[in-house]
Amino acid sequence: MEDEKEVFINLKPSIPALPRIGDKTKVNIRYALISPFAFAHIYWDEKSGELVYEVEEPVLNDEEKKILERIETSMREVININVLVEKTNEAMISYINKTAELLISELNLKVSEETYKKIFYYLFRDFIGLNEIEPLMRDYFIEDIECNGAKTPFYIVHRIYRNLKTNVMFNDVDVSANFVEKLAQRCGRYISYAAPLLDGTLPDGSRVNATYSTDITSKGPTFTIRKFTKVPWTPIQLISFNTLSPEMLAYFWILVQYKSNILITGGTSSGKTTLLNALAFFIPPESRVVSIEDTREINLPRENWLPSVARTAIGVGKTGEVDLFALLRNSFRQNPDYVIVGEVRGKEAFVLFQGMASGHSSISTMHADSVDTVVKRLETPPIELSPTLLNTLDVVAIMSHTVINKEQTRRLRAVTEVVNVDPKGIALTNTPFMWNPSDDKFYFKKDSKVFDKIIERYGLTKEEIQREFRLRTRLIYEMFRRKIFGFERVQKEINEYYKNPESILKRYGIVE
Repeated sequence: MEDEKEVFINLKPSIPALPRIGDKTKVNIRYALISPFAFAHIYWDEKSGELVYEVEEPVLNDEEKKILERIETSMREVININVLVEKTNEAMISYINKTAELLISELNLKVSEETYKKIFYYLFRDFIGLNEIEPLMRDYFIEDIECNGAKTPFYIVHRIYRNLKTNVMFNDVDVSANFVEKLAQRCGRYISYAAPLLDGTLPDGSRVNATYSTDITSKGPTFTIRKFTKVPWTPIQLISFNTLSPEMLAYFWILVQYKSNILITGGTSSGKTTLLNALAFFIPPESRVVSIEDTREINLPRENWLPSVARTAIGVGKTGEVDLFALLRNSFRQNPDYVIVGEVRGKEAFVLFQGMASGHSSISTMHADSVDTVVKRLETPPIELSPTLLNTLDVVAIMSHTVINKEQTRRLRAVTEVVNVDPKGIALTNTPFMWNPSDDKFYFKKDSKVFDKIIERYGLTKEEIQREFRLRTRLIYEMFRRKIFGFERVQKEINEYYKNPESILKRYGIVE
């Protein structure tokens, strides 16, 4: 192989517009993940009677497999993978390419150009990427990747087609153990028989939870990766999924503008963080935002934003730990207009509510399925808030993971306003918005106690706030009707409304 081989690899192929097909047996879709090598194929499998997700990769014959094995073995001896993953993709690809060519020459291997391209893909996948799961990590539509142990297929959660079985699996416990060690290394953590649990974040922001030994999980090492969405869903996209209604968004827009305190609740994977990211689009463009999380999930479309992430302890003496409590306490010295907390679980809730009481607008999430559960969780250990402090909370938005027409989906089940919490912890509430599961529609009443608070606090009239609510509802609906879903475009239109509402309403043909 005298000539240097040119290898083209596209890590960002265009994202296709996938159809939502009601009849699953008619689904048969293929799209690129790592072009021109790896593809996703989603289709109805007659034999198993379910939708399956297959990763299609270059097929190697026995001779090519042997060549790949020899090159990989030699490559492990000559490269420092830790230095490698810190470089840009282009630099890493060039480095792997040059090293592979050098080894092929030294080992005196006969490799055709076609074979080299296929082998190069696997070298990229296994050294720079995350081995078998690299194509899954590159799929824009995948939210979660789940491995339940060796000799069982991986499952994924797909944005459009939800839970799917894949053709990817580890056939050996040692292979899965090595892979979990690699995950830990990429997260900058350590996993072993002595410390067999891993909770970390990959360099791209994806969240990893893994177990290491058969003592913990009988099928051997397991992992779940919650992929970090670099481009969050916009509020208008949530309407297209029927997660909520234009009226709900217009209501939240007014609440966010006038610095109300919002708590988003729901079960696991009910869409709490998705809604939180969407509501952040409504924060006025000049406002300073500080966000605080355990693991990075919040992504805000703004410049004046200070993202903070908690750091877990290293070793026995809890060296270097920076928890949510410390970050939150510190954040109030950073002069924020809005404080966003990824999820409240413990003592940090006390600081959050103190911050609300002192006038810092806050948006946060919590695991709970009703206002009563929220009040109970906040009043009992480990949080133990005084019931009267709960009066600083304006609204609880309750998300739910539900099945409609045999499809798993997410809905904003109710928007409940906290009118008053008495010293005994009994909450008086008002529910202006409600989702009805029987007809899958959203209902609302015009009586909003939070609007009344805003009227009183900011000296507005009832007519002014109702007019704003109507205009914003119509604007949001018009954006949805015209399919304005793009991250930057949606943010631009919302910011424009803050600066010059008349011009944007005119542009969308909205007149009162």
